[in-house]
Amino acid sequence: MSDDDPRLGTTVTHRRYVPYSHAHYAGNLVDGAYAMSLFGDVATEVCIRTDGDEGLLAGYSDVKFTAPIRAGDVLEITASVTRVGRRSRTLQLTCSVVCRGRPDRSESAAEVLDPPLVVATATGTVVVP
Repeated sequence: MSDDDPRLGTTVTHRRYVPYSHAHYAGNLVDGAYAMSLFGDVATEVCIRTDGDEGLLAGYSDVKFTAPIRAGDVLEITASVTRVGRRSRTLQLTCSVVCRGRPDRSESAAEVLDPPLVVATATGTVVVP
């Protein structure tokens, strides 16, 4: 496809609160698979918006977990189309914490993180019919 394909640069963003029921480890840590699942959700919306089909997430490359996800976090998950092939699309995926609990202040204290804390990145390949 050409570099002027209108699907290039399409970006979708989801936000999700991480419930305490998803904590698996000490310190209310959440496993990295949680971010991978959210990448799948945002990739699905990209496919619907660009191709009118849910598509299929065929694979990931260059997955990096750069900081922990904790129960009580508010995550922002973004997918941007970086390459358009005949049936495949390459997506740049990012998961960031935009709000985080502050149990050191009180049980329900939380703060907005500015700038957000990037916790995971990946390149994804989706296939559409």
